[in-house]
Amino acid sequence: MSLRNIAIILALGVVGVLLFSPRQAADRNAAVQGVAGRQPAVELGAGLIPTAVGGGKAAASGLAARPEQIAFKPLEFSPPDAETFRRVLADGTVVYLAPSHEFPLVNLTMTFKGGSSLDPADVPGLASMTARMLREGGTRKMPPAEFDETLDFLATELGVAANDTFTSLTMNCLTANFDESLSLLMDMLRAPAFDWGRLGTAKARIIEALKQRNDDASSILAREWKRLIYGTDHFESREPSDKTVAAISPERLTEMHAKLFHPGNVIVSVTGDFDEKQMLASLEKAFSGWERREQAPDPVAPTATVEPGLYHVPKKIPQGKVVMGMRSISRDDPDAIPLLLLNDILGAGGFTSRIMQQVRSNEGLAYTARSTLQPKVDYPGDFRAGFESKNPTVALATKIVLDQIRGVRDELVTEEELETAKQSAIETFPRQFESKPQMLRVFVNDEWTKRPKDFWKTFRDRVRAVTREDLQRVARKHLDPEKMAILVVGDWAEISKGDLEKRATMNEFFGGDVKRLPLRDPLTLEPLAEKSADE
Repeated sequence: MSLRNIAIILALGVVGVLLFSPRQAADRNAAVQGVAGRQPAVELGAGLIPTAVGGGKAAASGLAARPEQIAFKPLEFSPPDAETFRRVLADGTVVYLAPSHEFPLVNLTMTFKGGSSLDPADVPGLASMTARMLREGGTRKMPPAEFDETLDFLATELGVAANDTFTSLTMNCLTANFDESLSLLMDMLRAPAFDWGRLGTAKARIIEALKQRNDDASSILAREWKRLIYGTDHFESREPSDKTVAAISPERLTEMHAKLFHPGNVIVSVTGDFDEKQMLASLEKAFSGWERREQAPDPVAPTATVEPGLYHVPKKIPQGKVVMGMRSISRDDPDAIPLLLLNDILGAGGFTSRIMQQVRSNEGLAYTARSTLQPKVDYPGDFRAGFESKNPTVALATKIVLDQIRGVRDELVTEEELETAKQSAIETFPRQFESKPQMLRVFVNDEWTKRPKDFWKTFRDRVRAVTREDLQRVARKHLDPEKMAILVVGDWAEISKGDLEKRATMNEFFGGDVKRLPLRDPLTLEPLAEKSADE
């Protein structure tokens, strides 16, 4: 068992003793039972105090006779102010600090601007590999195996990962080991070795993963959808091949490292058991002498436009996989909140959404069917709806989904649907800040993406202000079935004929004019011969 786990167990043991000492346990039981003439209020959740409604013995004891008679005071929640937690180091590095002393642990995150958005066109995946090898490749002072063993001895967890627009480094350690763990982290950041042996192993693993890209039709669907939505030349659509993986070298990793990892391109956040002054002093010392370079650029917007139509990728599978949609809005679009609520009603609200009810509950055509709205910060993202269904019922399910989209354009949603969507957004709102690490993630993301400072303060009021007419307006503006692309992965000979009752066939969409997309070789991404694709 690691030292970190032992520390957690000991801490939990101490908390347990404090919470359940014999005297306190007796008092707690007495309070619950209402003995000695007391009328306790039982605390439920985040400060909600139920009060009795009605008469009788239950009312006399302060308890409701039935659950539905319990009345709760309104939940009051005010989002925290980011400035309360924001600090700036002497070199200009922004740091967010939120101390807590429940456990003897410290969680540190460094968020660097840029990810696959910085990948060269000829080496997609370079940022992701740089992040991986930063952690796995050792340092100039310490070979990889020794580095790993030292972290294990300290019970320190350290990870680095890149997504499309950011690269994050996380460290979790014992408070007593923080300074030593931070020293290792900074050595890794400032003097990585990118060990050849570890790099070779990582590349081999990636090649093995690439070989399996066509095994699951969902990965084919996602790959081709991005190509349709963002164009083949945009970073969101580019994927590694065997040749591009082979081209990754320590020199290329060093080039990407120089772009990403430096004080001019990072925001730090720390939560856990620490003293604020000591933490700032430790970070000042760690960042001292580290060259501050130019911040990474914003992601480039795609130039391609989506061509509406019916698209098909051949794959011999018993269930066709379908996605349909179009380019949508950016995150800070004035229509973002109404469209978010509309999407909840249409397909993102689980079993209460129209698409799920019609496709699954009423027709039994798919296990799950839903829609998603994915705005991007720097350019419009996409709206999409999707499902997988038996080959003969793909056409019928597609027709039903498109009918639901037309329905929110043609008629107002019901008052009940709008109220349900509003309450879902409002009541889940505090979850954005339910823990200190999560709260700081929100603050860091907001600062990097320049979100308006009053966004969270006014969010719920803007949700409450949305009307049914607003939803119909944004549906007509942003959701048009005639401008959507429909992408199908599956056995076209079985899918095109439609269901046995002849309620729908694929000829109903865009006149049955199908644009054939090739199945691609999983290693090279070159189109496969049609015979190979059907096998």
